[in-house]
Amino acid sequence: MAVVKASLFYGVIAAFLSSAVLAFVEDLDDTFKDTRVTDIWLVDFYAPWCGYCKKLEPVWYDVGAELKSSGSPVRVGKMDATAYSGMASEFGVRGYPTIKLLKGDLAYNYKGPRTKDDIVEFANRVAGPAVRALPSKQMFEHMLKRHDVLFVYVGGESPLKEKYNDVASELIVYTYFFSASEEVFPESVTLPELPAVVVFKDGGYFTYDEYEDASLSSWVNKERFQGYLQIDGFTLYELGETGKLVAIAVIDEKDPTEESGRLKTLIQRVAKEYREHFNRDFQFGHMDGNDYINSLIMGEVTVPSVIILNTSNEQYFLPGEPIETMEQLVQFINSVLNGSAQAYGGDGIIQRIKRVAFDAKSTIMSVFRSSPLLGCFLFGLPLGVISLMCYGICTAESDDGPDDIDALKREGLTDEEEEEEDERQCAAELEGPDEEDDADAEEKDPEEKKTD
Repeated sequence: MAVVKASLFYGVIAAFLSSAVLAFVEDLDDTFKDTRVTDIWLVDFYAPWCGYCKKLEPVWYDVGAELKSSGSPVRVGKMDATAYSGMASEFGVRGYPTIKLLKGDLAYNYKGPRTKDDIVEFANRVAGPAVRALPSKQMFEHMLKRHDVLFVYVGGESPLKEKYNDVASELIVYTYFFSASEEVFPESVTLPELPAVVVFKDGGYFTYDEYEDASLSSWVNKERFQGYLQIDGFTLYELGETGKLVAIAVIDEKDPTEESGRLKTLIQRVAKEYREHFNRDFQFGHMDGNDYINSLIMGEVTVPSVIILNTSNEQYFLPGEPIETMEQLVQFINSVLNGSAQAYGGDGIIQRIKRVAFDAKSTIMSVFRSSPLLGCFLFGLPLGVISLMCYGICTAESDDGPDDIDALKREGLTDEEEEEEDERQCAAELEGPDEEDDADAEEKDPEEKKTD
């Protein structure tokens, strides 16, 4: 009895906590357009039938609970984009789920991993000011430890500051932006002139040069990643927006070998020691396993190996010989940079056709691997129905009788030809009995003829 009571008690507590978590996420309807302007909203536009949306749902309730408990001004909601399609189109929803932070008249798209921590960090970053102040050395040191990449504007009012504020408003979805005076930096940081925009990363700092680095927005977009990264599918997608080529050491971290470690070290050294030569055009990193790379190039990449990807046009480059030394790796990168390396893949019409066939094959194989019975049902049943239809069409016999055949023959005849045909048939019917009598007479025996 005591066990039953305890179970009921814990069940009631669990139900209460569950309902409390659900209360932190508001269901939105078409009246949301008129009421949203006064608050900052983080909204999940979903479709009830979408599998990814269902997977996000528990994470979304955790996001709502986290933001509420931390005192964030961000309100969390969700909207059925199929029921309120007009509202979804106004906000530019093109797929499901779509996560947007709505701040005044601005709408910021979230493109990061769909985890609670990443979504909460995005909401807190975008909900705050585009440029945050660093008033002291202690605050600067704290932020430097907290962030792998730190952008800071140094100086007073200037046209550069206006550009920096505009870029911060545009790219706040990706990273933080700060402003500070020169006094908050350690003595080791020396700036050639003020005002300046500085990025702190990879254990050093680098200054924006308006004449060499083109637009500030482009420079920030390229510098928002560390020089060397562990790359996965999502990171590779983000790197595509920088316009850089991506040099990757493809290794197996579950089964590390000496060769894998050597290639990884070579890539790291090139990223650091040849930054001035390659930073504007290349991003460096390593990827665990070759499954994702194989799906991109529609082929097989050996592990370990080095590959360079151009995500803008889906081209890729492979070294002509195994990379043994740093000089060989630098030579290979330079050959890609000057256009002498052999390019594979691309986004031409033939490659697109191959991509459609490859994706279809991959989808079918994945269905059969995960659920053979479901695969047989999805693909076997339609093929069986089509086969039966084809068999029925090919083996069908004509049911036309003699009358139908005569009717078909009459079709296409003129009136005179029909009259002649009728006369011939009548004559044949009249002559029929006489001909039969003549045939009978001929069949009589000679003796009968004599008797006659």
